[in-house]
Amino acid sequence: MLRTGAEHLESLRDGRAVYIGRERVENVIEHPAFRGAAQALAKLFDLKADPANADLSFEEEGERYGFYYLKPKSREDLRFRMNGHRRFAEATLGMFGRSPDHVASFVTGMTSMPEMFDANRAGFGANIQGYYDYLRKNDLYATYAVLPPQGMRNPALYIQQNRPVPSLRVVRETDGGVVISGMKMLATGAAVANEMWIGNIQPLAPGSEAEAITCAIPVNAPGLSLWSRRPITTPSAIEGPLTWRYEETDAMVLCDEVKVPWERVFVHNDTNLSRDIYYKTPGHSFSNHQSCVRTWVKIGFLVGLASRITQATGADKIPAVLETLGRLASLEATIGHVVMGQVEAAENWPNGFMGCSRRGVYAAINWMYENYSPIVDTVRELCGGGAFQMPADRSILEDPEMKETFETYWHSPQLDALSRMDLFRLAWDITSSDFAGRHLQYERAYLGAHFVVRHHGYREAPWEKFHAMVDDVLAEAREG
Repeated sequence: MLRTGAEHLESLRDGRAVYIGRERVENVIEHPAFRGAAQALAKLFDLKADPANADLSFEEEGERYGFYYLKPKSREDLRFRMNGHRRFAEATLGMFGRSPDHVASFVTGMTSMPEMFDANRAGFGANIQGYYDYLRKNDLYATYAVLPPQGMRNPALYIQQNRPVPSLRVVRETDGGVVISGMKMLATGAAVANEMWIGNIQPLAPGSEAEAITCAIPVNAPGLSLWSRRPITTPSAIEGPLTWRYEETDAMVLCDEVKVPWERVFVHNDTNLSRDIYYKTPGHSFSNHQSCVRTWVKIGFLVGLASRITQATGADKIPAVLETLGRLASLEATIGHVVMGQVEAAENWPNGFMGCSRRGVYAAINWMYENYSPIVDTVRELCGGGAFQMPADRSILEDPEMKETFETYWHSPQLDALSRMDLFRLAWDITSSDFAGRHLQYERAYLGAHFVVRHHGYREAPWEKFHAMVDDVLAEAREG
């Protein structure tokens, strides 16, 4: 089943507990903090459900499913998935990090190795396959919370101070499943999602078996609440065109005696496996390939914006500015070809699966960590003082005299006054607004600290091959 945008919006009317400070949000579809994200998601569901976009779904046993549920067995399958990720990213300009194709992708990847889950407990392999079937048949939007709260990086301090440990854990088992309580971070998009994946992307210390739970629960599960960060809002779409549409929000997840049936439990009491399921299956590379495609699209948007800014100011005739634009275009080409290379250097996995090159995935994410901020800085530099020269808002157009003055003095040979103001508003929104600050932090940290990303690159590097090249030269030199 391919649900429409209207059907997804209707599914959000389910009594979920979402808080902004002390305010409980009764309607996430219409609340200023969440309506943009809800509408962006509806747009994606409509895009996929449109019969004209058959390349965003595939048929299996008479049913059509979203492209991100395809279990790839060939490079052609991986290209099909990449095209879908790109279409979704283009629909949101790469601004929506947790679009529906992200978490669903790693669930799809994990189904390639059900035996890994069965090694934890018989039947858990069937559970992961069953959850995959449940998501795709109902076309649900799942997000995740897979990190402990930051204070848990030194849990011994809680014990020393005789304070409760806040990290989410299993508090007891029942015949029907497990009961979980505690906190997880950071659930991007959760307020407008259907399902919540709970897990552990970071290593767990021995003795943390109660925290080694991987499971899935509905966002409206009794006892689950979402505590949103301060929302980023704008008075209108034209004043903050990106903020208005793509503020997907982030929330802490609190569970108070939440019951999880056994069929929704995938790992339990195994600290190593709790993390290994991401890296020893193609799950992590599937979901982060989506992130890489999104990055590619986002950089393309920034490069296009930089060019439009220089055209509006007349700076596009200056050789040094053209050189800057050429450098930005080359950076976009670099990330694009690395992303395409992830498919061309695809890897074989057990049970006939193929996955994107993990080296290519982590190289692209490292590229983003190193280059996103400088690219945004360059766009900001090209704007100069343009954004500061603009009137506070469009209310000046409501006064005929002010409107005439604005149109007389704010136009340029390249662009009329209103078009200039709109362009610089857009540039401000992605370079200097609160929304821009959130994206800067997100692109620097969504996969963990930079050393974490580089560790992934270290782990996947063919060190034996590299070392052999050095050793062969030394051996030949010794032989004379």
